[in-house]
Amino acid sequence: MNAVMVIDISIPIAEVSPTWFKGAKLNFAENLLKYRDDKVAFIIAGENGKVEKLTFYQVFKKAELYASAFRKFGLKKGDVVVCQMSNRIEAMIGMIAVTSIGAIWSGALPLIGSKAVINRFKQVEAKVFLTIDQIVHQQKQIDMLPKILEIAEGLPTLKKIIIVPSTQESRFKDISDIKNSCFLDDFLQLGSEADGSVPPMQFEQVTFDHPVFINYTSGTTGLPKAIVHGLGFLLPVFRDFVLHFDTGRDSVWLSSSPVGWVSWNCFAGLLFVGCTSVLLEGSPYFLSPTYFWDMLDEYEITHIFMATSIVDELQRLGYVPKENSLRSLKVFMAGGSVVKPQNYDFVYEKVKKEVAFTSGFGCTEFMASCFVFDTTLAIYKGEINARSLGVAVEIVDEDGKPLHGETGEIVITKPMPNLPLGLWGDENNFEFHKKYYSKYPGKYTMNDCGRINPFTKGLVVCGRSDETLKQRGWRFGSSEIYNIVDTFPEVRDCLCVPQYNRNMEERAVLFLKMRPNYSFNENLTNNIREAITRELTANHVPEVILEIQDIPYSVNGKKLEITVKKVINKLPYSTETISNPESLEYYKNIPEF
Repeated sequence: MNAVMVIDISIPIAEVSPTWFKGAKLNFAENLLKYRDDKVAFIIAGENGKVEKLTFYQVFKKAELYASAFRKFGLKKGDVVVCQMSNRIEAMIGMIAVTSIGAIWSGALPLIGSKAVINRFKQVEAKVFLTIDQIVHQQKQIDMLPKILEIAEGLPTLKKIIIVPSTQESRFKDISDIKNSCFLDDFLQLGSEADGSVPPMQFEQVTFDHPVFINYTSGTTGLPKAIVHGLGFLLPVFRDFVLHFDTGRDSVWLSSSPVGWVSWNCFAGLLFVGCTSVLLEGSPYFLSPTYFWDMLDEYEITHIFMATSIVDELQRLGYVPKENSLRSLKVFMAGGSVVKPQNYDFVYEKVKKEVAFTSGFGCTEFMASCFVFDTTLAIYKGEINARSLGVAVEIVDEDGKPLHGETGEIVITKPMPNLPLGLWGDENNFEFHKKYYSKYPGKYTMNDCGRINPFTKGLVVCGRSDETLKQRGWRFGSSEIYNIVDTFPEVRDCLCVPQYNRNMEERAVLFLKMRPNYSFNENLTNNIREAITRELTANHVPEVILEIQDIPYSVNGKKLEITVKKVINKLPYSTETISNPESLEYYKNIPEF
């Protein structure tokens, strides 16, 4: 048996990403498909009210057919297949089939526009595009065909566009004007032999540094960057789900993360763990006020992952369990944006007292956590209670020196197998090193800020480092302000960003979106100032507090602080991934600026 070196620890972290397990060969999909029994792998549910179940064996057989069709079409190792779809089983099976061949999978969020999709997929010279004819979002049917036509015209490298019919009637839609397009069922006919049999699945063995996924940054500071991931992603998936979250084969996870959000890739890894996953397409609260909670009982769900914005919406709507026992529920995770103290209050007071409500902290760049919930430790409101196993993570000041109990930048100081391989098309990794390693030599920069509680050792996430506020020499994160302002019943939403006054001095500006029948007045602003002074310090009090009619959000529910910062400071900005771009008009020509 040939020995395989895990890692050469003498190599600096900035150079080590591609060199793990040198000499080893394996296949990503083969590891995902290690279970092939009759246990339920997926429960598929959505806003249409229909439910489907697939066993691990059925998943394997479907992936075998998809892979055969892709091979006969001509897909080969190193080709890129791109996808724009919601949280559907066709995307999951497609990803497994693509990676079994050694091809590369890349996704875009389902609700972003055609220009944003083209800006992402054009970079990677996609060969195949897997998508769907329409998406149901918040009970609205969104026709995807006009968008698909624009994408097809903007991506000249595409050789095939495969369209999933969302309903039986969709199969009769005319797609003849979309070049090289076909419906999924027609494409899958390639996978069968003349006698109806399907060739046995073949798993292309590749090196540990072979690309598996390409994900994208948000694009708030320029074109989205295409981040390349290798097989190292499998290791932290197992670590987080099994060792930290105590997931076993009897566990049932629920997620509504769509393709294009990094958590979708992570939850695909649950196949590797062997538990059941509930794929929820769309919003969990549109069928009925108790639909979400009823689902938890019906499928005996043990673990949930939801966007923080969904938790906020459940709380706002007052959609709480009624006659639900939620007996099986052990862990309720929220993420995608900072989890607020009032989210904890909602879950523990209105949902279930005996549940671990928590969050994790990671990033798109390495598709895993560096701080995470651990079942063996106590939970403190507003904190993430543990460093992820095997991750050397620190909080540092502007000079790269470790901080204790103060807000600073989050950095990784030692190699991890799931650090990205680089940026697609970045010769010699020049741009990659410039973005992630140049600020603090010898450290990987997360571009996020946080603070370690010196007593609990938990992490308080303070926001993006490029969104960090610095007022009168005091550095702090917007989430610290939100945690306080969100307790005021008059305020529907808020946004805190830096702005330069006429003397080019940086100051914090707080925008308040009021609830109906409440007015913005001096008494409210004084109370907010007093609360921030009391809970934090006088240095945290925003110099300017203004009313605003709306607050911009990205299509995956994140407040767009950087975009507003650019608008109010009269800098160029992009509206590609904004769900409500019209809101930006309110931030222009404000007299106080």
